[in-house]
Amino acid sequence: MKKATFILFTLMGFQVSAQKIIQRDPIIEQLVSEVNADSLKSHINKLVSFGTRHTLSTTTEPKRGIGAARNWVLSRFQEFAKQSEGRMTAKIDSWVLKPDGKRVDKDQDMGNVMGILKGTDPNDDRIFLVSGHIDSRVSNVMNRESDAPGANDDGSGTATVIELARVMAKAKFSATIIFLVVSGEEQGLLGADYLAQKALDEKWNIEAIMNNDIVGSNNSHDTRIIDNTRVRIFSEGLPAFELDKKAGSIRNLGQENDGKARQLARYAKEVGERYVDNLEVVMVYRNDRFLRGGDHTPFVNRGFAAVRVTEMNENFEHQHQDLRTEKGIQYGDFPEFMDFEYLRKNTAMNLATLSNLAKAPATVQNLTIDTKNLTNSTTLFWQTPKSGKVKGYYVLIRETYQPFWQKKIFTTKNGINLPYSKDHYFFAVQAVGEDGNESLPVLPKVGM
Repeated sequence: MKKATFILFTLMGFQVSAQKIIQRDPIIEQLVSEVNADSLKSHINKLVSFGTRHTLSTTTEPKRGIGAARNWVLSRFQEFAKQSEGRMTAKIDSWVLKPDGKRVDKDQDMGNVMGILKGTDPNDDRIFLVSGHIDSRVSNVMNRESDAPGANDDGSGTATVIELARVMAKAKFSATIIFLVVSGEEQGLLGADYLAQKALDEKWNIEAIMNNDIVGSNNSHDTRIIDNTRVRIFSEGLPAFELDKKAGSIRNLGQENDGKARQLARYAKEVGERYVDNLEVVMVYRNDRFLRGGDHTPFVNRGFAAVRVTEMNENFEHQHQDLRTEKGIQYGDFPEFMDFEYLRKNTAMNLATLSNLAKAPATVQNLTIDTKNLTNSTTLFWQTPKSGKVKGYYVLIRETYQPFWQKKIFTTKNGINLPYSKDHYFFAVQAVGEDGNESLPVLPKVGM
């Protein structure tokens, strides 16, 4: 489907109106339309009903504690899997956590709930992962007994993952999508760390991780500004993994702002805003907020492209708080302090990004920029992706000081010569599938 918008630009001193056509994949557009605010609210109300989901809370009671909550999420994934014609499976990946002298004081049965939607292309081993954390807490991080509703932190991220599984289970994607609900975030990113190390050891081909943590409230506690039109994506510009080995090349090419996480954030902004009306994806050039941490970080630290999605204005009266009223202010992370239409938009942004990635071909291989001669033009060469049917390629161009790609040039060839100086611009290439879905951009290496 084509969506027409109008933009103004200046030509010879006069403002001119022009029509800009936004191309949407009708399959993705339909899936986006099925994300439902009432459905998200029902997921969160059920999560809150477990009283507390503290990492160290009971795992044996049927209606209270993190064990019951995990089992319920598993049952949801299993129910959604019935729509998938056998492509989706669900499990709890379990292990025993040992005391660490910090935020774990006893042996604890741990588990990450995983819904795995297998890709349809047997030659495509790519994995795209979306996550939220199920555990909750009050003011004392070791308090496992008091009620900790955790509606927004991080019931919102968990509900996002559940809703994505509900909508996407019936759809077909070339690559595999994992819907992940992790445990142990509040005790030190424990579930994410466990899975990130497992993925590294087993050589999972994870191309992107979208971590959703606190994505459902529209206002801050200090300014009281209400804004449900913007969402933040935090991303690193430099790779945390083996930076010492890569620093020379990064400095030589000036790619300090072009790490894998940063490229993913740019991609999510472009695609999310393409499909979700009245939502601006705001890029933040940091891995995370001050004094806080998120489940994307263990993946970033092991070399995977991972970003954090978070609401624009956080209300700290409703995070990590004992349930109480003081000076007329109600503290506690309850559903009534959330905006479910805002959560719908943020969930839809995730869906559009994941769907576009999983439907697209794999990234191009061996992209090089020719630097053997002094020229005022640029020559790029690349090889066909390992998997996926390719209609052509987008060559992306931006000036070195610009944060976003400024031009897209389409070609059906595996190389191009451009009348742009390699000294003045950054370049990247995306593979484009038959339905117009783009892969993640790849930046060139120097070819002699």
